[in-house]
Amino acid sequence: MGTLLQVRGLKTQFFTQDGVVNAVNGISYDLNEGETLGIVGESGCGKSVSVLSVMRLIPSPPGRIVGGEVLFQGRDLLKIDEEEIRQIRGNKIAMVFQDPMTSLNPVLTISQQVTESLELHMGMDKEQARRRSIELLEMVNIPEAADRIDDYPHQFSGGMRQRVMIAMGLSCNPQLLIADEPTTALDVTIQAQIIDIIKRLKQEMGMAIIWITHDLGIIAGLAERVIVMYAGHFIEEAGVKDLYGDPRHPYTLGLLRSVPRLDQTIKEKLIPIEGMPPDLIDMPPGCPFAPRCVYAIDRCLEENPHLETVAPRHKVACWVDITGGER
Repeated sequence: MGTLLQVRGLKTQFFTQDGVVNAVNGISYDLNEGETLGIVGESGCGKSVSVLSVMRLIPSPPGRIVGGEVLFQGRDLLKIDEEEIRQIRGNKIAMVFQDPMTSLNPVLTISQQVTESLELHMGMDKEQARRRSIELLEMVNIPEAADRIDDYPHQFSGGMRQRVMIAMGLSCNPQLLIADEPTTALDVTIQAQIIDIIKRLKQEMGMAIIWITHDLGIIAGLAERVIVMYAGHFIEEAGVKDLYGDPRHPYTLGLLRSVPRLDQTIKEKLIPIEGMPPDLIDMPPGCPFAPRCVYAIDRCLEENPHLETVAPRHKVACWVDITGGER
């Protein structure tokens, strides 16, 4: 299994009237062919900005990718021209966004929106693209797809609109699908259906997936590897079983303690993480989590740790070993 995507030192900033927002601060990771990677963290930590940077979809102004490399099949996506990146977007790398109502064009039919990429990237004529669009809608379990394909987005429910977005993303058989919190606005039953569809299609098509979410419960049954993000930094990376069974960063431990468990009794209360995330314009000098961390030592307030290997395939950015003292 080869490496499909290599991100090295990616750094993205937003230049505002209040100052420079440090949204993504030098993150690095690899993604293998056919692998599912989860990136988790609370709202505002930089998850979405990190993958929009990979796709070169950061609005400029005010945003700008100020450093790093994004190597997809050996080519740096940050250095190729606009025409080349357009040939990759929607074709080799597809993205499913969080809110299908704002991602779908309300004045175009579903047929017009799904067939566009098929005609552009796959060279199909209108009739071929229409037949393929119906197949794609059937693939994502849209009932009576042939009759619904000329409907408008407002005629579909939220869950069905999200399925249409998935069909659009998969239309050109991408090697990488990026899903940016695609189930956030849906109820749990529809969430489960969407996840089952993506897992089934991944097995059939062999594509790699980056799944962005703040919901640790979703990632547990979907991803093989998880990266935890906080204030624009990656702070822990591990396989799913290792991360859930043996979390090594205080923030990861806090996230897991704040999630309801099936084996939890009614009397056991969830433990929230005290405090607020840092201001990304005025970042603290040390570890960004230190002001909220019960394990913090003096070094945490002065110096920000880098990801270090603490076990096979397990990396943590922390000066304290929460299992037994300072590193």
